[in-house]
Amino acid sequence: MASVSYHISSLLEKMTSTDKDFRFMATNDLMMELQKDSIKLDEDSEKKVVKMLLKLLEDKNGEVQNLAVKCLGPLVGKVKEYQVETIVDTLCTNMLSDKEQLRDISSIGLKTVISELPPAATGSTMTANVCKKITAQLTGAIGKQEDVSVQLEALDILSDMLSRLGGTLYSFHSSILTCLLPQLTSPRLAVRKRAIIALGHLVLTCSSNIFSELTEHLLAELKRNESTSTTRTYIQCVAGISRQAGHRIGEHLEKIIPLIVQYCNVDDDELREYCFQAFESFVRRCPKEMDPHISSVMGLCLKYITFDPNYNYDNEEEEEEMMETENGEDEEQESDDEYSDDDDISWKVRRAAAKCLEAIVSSRHDLLQDFYRTLSPALISRFKEREENVKADIFNAYISLLKQTLPTQSWLHSSDTSGKDDVPLTMLQNQVPNIIKALHKQLKEKSIKSRQGCFSLLTELASVLPGCLADHIPALIPGIVFSLADKSSSSNMRIDTLSFLHVLLCNHQPEVFHPHVKALLPSVVTCIGDPFYKITSEALLVTQQLVKVIRPLDKPYTFDAKPYVKDLLPGTLKRLKAADIDQEVKERAISCMGQIIYNLGDHLSTDLQPTLKIFLERLKNEITRLTTVKALTLIASSPLKIDLRPILGEGLPILASFLRKNQRALKLSTLNALDILVKNYSESLKPAMIEAVLTELPVLITENDMHVSQVTIMFLTTLAKVYPSCISKISGSVLAEIFQLVHSPLLQGGALNAIIDFFQALVLTKTAAMGYPELMKQLTAPVYSSGSAGASLTLHKQAYHSIAKCMAALSSACPKEAPATVNQFVQDVKSPKSSPAVQVLAFLFLAEVGRTTNLSAQRELRTVILEAFSSPSEEVKSAASYALGNVSAGNLKEYLPFMLKEIGSQPKRQYLLLHSLKEVISCSPADSLTPYVEDIWALLFKHCECTEEGTRNVVAECLGKLTLVNPAELLPRLRKQLSAGSPHARSTVVTAIKFTITDQPQPIDALLKGCIGDFLRTLQDPDLNVRRVALALFNSAAHNKPSLIRDLLSTVLPSLYNETKVRRELIREVEMGPFKHTVDDGLDVRKAAFECMYTLLESCLNQLDIYDYLNHLEDGLKDHYDIRMLTFIMLARLSVLCPNAVLQRLERLIEPLRATCSTKVKAGSVKQEFEKQDELKRSAMRAVAALLTIPEVEKSPAMAEFSSQIRSSPEMASLFESIQKDSASLPTSESMDMS
Repeated sequence: MASVSYHISSLLEKMTSTDKDFRFMATNDLMMELQKDSIKLDEDSEKKVVKMLLKLLEDKNGEVQNLAVKCLGPLVGKVKEYQVETIVDTLCTNMLSDKEQLRDISSIGLKTVISELPPAATGSTMTANVCKKITAQLTGAIGKQEDVSVQLEALDILSDMLSRLGGTLYSFHSSILTCLLPQLTSPRLAVRKRAIIALGHLVLTCSSNIFSELTEHLLAELKRNESTSTTRTYIQCVAGISRQAGHRIGEHLEKIIPLIVQYCNVDDDELREYCFQAFESFVRRCPKEMDPHISSVMGLCLKYITFDPNYNYDNEEEEEEMMETENGEDEEQESDDEYSDDDDISWKVRRAAAKCLEAIVSSRHDLLQDFYRTLSPALISRFKEREENVKADIFNAYISLLKQTLPTQSWLHSSDTSGKDDVPLTMLQNQVPNIIKALHKQLKEKSIKSRQGCFSLLTELASVLPGCLADHIPALIPGIVFSLADKSSSSNMRIDTLSFLHVLLCNHQPEVFHPHVKALLPSVVTCIGDPFYKITSEALLVTQQLVKVIRPLDKPYTFDAKPYVKDLLPGTLKRLKAADIDQEVKERAISCMGQIIYNLGDHLSTDLQPTLKIFLERLKNEITRLTTVKALTLIASSPLKIDLRPILGEGLPILASFLRKNQRALKLSTLNALDILVKNYSESLKPAMIEAVLTELPVLITENDMHVSQVTIMFLTTLAKVYPSCISKISGSVLAEIFQLVHSPLLQGGALNAIIDFFQALVLTKTAAMGYPELMKQLTAPVYSSGSAGASLTLHKQAYHSIAKCMAALSSACPKEAPATVNQFVQDVKSPKSSPAVQVLAFLFLAEVGRTTNLSAQRELRTVILEAFSSPSEEVKSAASYALGNVSAGNLKEYLPFMLKEIGSQPKRQYLLLHSLKEVISCSPADSLTPYVEDIWALLFKHCECTEEGTRNVVAECLGKLTLVNPAELLPRLRKQLSAGSPHARSTVVTAIKFTITDQPQPIDALLKGCIGDFLRTLQDPDLNVRRVALALFNSAAHNKPSLIRDLLSTVLPSLYNETKVRRELIREVEMGPFKHTVDDGLDVRKAAFECMYTLLESCLNQLDIYDYLNHLEDGLKDHYDIRMLTFIMLARLSVLCPNAVLQRLERLIEPLRATCSTKVKAGSVKQEFEKQDELKRSAMRAVAALLTIPEVEKSPAMAEFSSQIRSSPEMASLFESIQKDSASLPTSESMDMS
């Protein structure tokens, strides 16, 4: 400690030296000391250091002054509060001094101090006290208005403080406002501008009273309209406030907009520009409040986007031809002299109008058709704009329109986009010729900026409407070639041109380019040789696409590709050979050369083998191996049968070694490559080579990575077909792994199908070790070894299904052996010695076989199954019911009438028999069921009022799936049932409709769309249960086929929102011994309603009134545990999807979150209660973390206060940190969904 103070006092001494270098070095050393965390100053040293630094601020040498200011930053955190106040006082006094240099340095000092003050959240009082001191001085300085530069500095510092520490200055807000408002009429524009910035920071944290006071003042001044100059300032101020705190200005817009509309018509260009800027910020920040005004604002924009009083566009068309011929060169200078009215700022109005249009387009997806009717032609006609900056914004607005038109590619199948979405696309298609007409000449202009704009617009157009430019290729090619070959083009210009060309080639038919290959190819090839790697890389991508165009192998073609090979090859080959180029270029050169060999391999003659040798080199290099494997896969699959023999001998062992590597993508690509090689080059591969590969395979088959396992097994299947002899050598180790997989609970889908194919291929190789009996024995071993009859199932349920499927596949591959196996299993079921596990497997096997083959030869099968219905084991019963259904499906004539009779006469077995019936309906093709439909229908309707909910659900599923057999006739019958009968019947019918909705397109869709409204009317049903199933139907439709309900939302949403409310009359008290327990019967319905709301976020977001939605979400945040969990996830999702709306409601949304995060569980509670609360808090914290990702959220006082509360409570802080770690480890912002 002593040494520090000694060291510092020696530095202070040097600071008084007359030599400026000494002073400089000493100050620099002091700065280094202060930046160390460990430094502690005693009171005396503090005083001396502060005094000295303040003195140095007035030093004669500028560099010393600068260093002294920098020292203030670290000093603030190291000295006591009163010292900081001394610093601030001195700086404030100096700011008002007469010496300009001192003033400047003091204001920098103040800014430094402010930026270093600890945020109020840390709970230190210092910040608040210091701020109050500064604020009082600053408002004084601003109010005096003697010296403009002092005012400007003071305003600047005030803005700084308000933006960082606005909340701390709460008590000063009204005095700051009174001080700032007069500055808006200051004679100096710079003062006004800074006052606007300061007000912008003020409105973020001020109370609503102060906000209203400010808006009232602005409105009054705008109405008074004293002079155009002040009106301009007030409009700028309104725009500034809306940009900073748009969510607060919403309620005042009704009064503001008419005034601004009125000022658009005043003849003052700057004023108009500010009006449009204000509109733009309103459109972006208050979409809901702007809704009624959109059309009038759009009208103004369209009017002023053509506002160019000093330039005559009318006679342009005729003149254009002349201009081009006469004065190609002097055109530019001439136009400059003629029109350069320096005072003409009408372009600013046009630019502001274009930006405002862009804001409207990007925020109002619902008005697309209107946009194409009115806005699109207007924008296209303005592509000829003469001012570059304006043209760029017009292009941006149009690109934004195209982006809105892009059909939304979501997880919903494209089939679901009903006709409604195509209207804008058709309208756009009709306008394409006009767009090309307006653009194609500009592609040859000198201006690079406008060419880039054209290309980005055309790129977007080609992506939105693939194929739309097919008729216009001849008009575009010259422009493309010009931009690629033009010496003056910047590299970005070339890259943009190439990327447009790539999109163009990808999205159009090859034949439209054939006439132009000759013109295009040379310039693209030149770009491959460009020294800038990004251009080379884009050019290689384009070349790869061009090769497919020159010679499409998948269709007949007349175009002769031969002459172009000599142009294509050398450039690509040169890049392929180079070892010292950028990684991206290496990879693209490999892919491009792969494509050339795939499409043109037979034209390469002597170049082919040396090129393949290079591929071999690239395989050995870790950086390029993955790309090379993919390229080789492509070449090996070429219909031209490229000769790969020279590289296979060396290449195959290298590929085999990749299967050991830890890189998953490499394993998968290598397996694909090997598969293709074995299929297409079997005669060139020697058994020894194959065996090297085989030894690597067993390790890859594991349940830890199903996809790799699936690809490996598919490859093995290929091997079993092509090299049956090799397979027998390793069958042991591979089969062991495959059986392990079959018995795994995780096996399903693709991997299971791959195994089934493999077994069928294997049994056909006719090798003794892997014959039918041997494989069957291995498959069933774990089931038979499971021991006594009493034991329950040993394997997982899924494993039995997998084994049964594999066995059925083997039986179908060996029809001679099958009957014996079936017999054996029927005996197993009959035998009382069999364990439940064996019985379950037997039934599942009989089901798989019976579905496809007629088992009528097995006379006793029916009785055996029915006996099993009374087995003590639930698993055996359900397997028997599954078997009955599937066996019946294979033999409807014999089994179905019998089953229907049984359902009628056996009430005890009814549930199991109905399950069998469900299987029959699901498995049988529609035409074979038709004769029985009436009987089944009548039977089901007898049971649709059953009191057992489980039975009713099965009946509903049968009804729904049966309706799909003949929708035109059966759907109206279901609809009729709605008005009939008991609540039970209604709920069954509504649930039945749920089962008719699938995520695939179905013939029933059109009929459903017409009548789903009637079924959804049951959302208002008096019966609670019917309402619940109606919500489930709505949720299913919204999730799988949103097009069914989109047009009904306006009528359905009120009923949906109605179900989110807590109903007091449904809450009852139940006495459990000495305790009273409340039960809420409405909980399930509310939960279902909130689930529907969540689904709507994904599928119908643009049809929702998000503010209304938020009102109901707020109720959910205070509801029961389950519902709160769900609403927290919804809130997190909303902060990504519509951040502005969430910002407007932030204060009301934060309260319930805060309440959840700070609840304490009672000390004596059970463990579950603690876990439940913990899960709730985590979920709430996730929502908070998502809210914090919204831009500008930290400016909200409520959020700032809550964040500081989180930071100051150790429990909440640690929870918050762990949530952030979790979300950082998840790959995308979508991670919120996973919770």
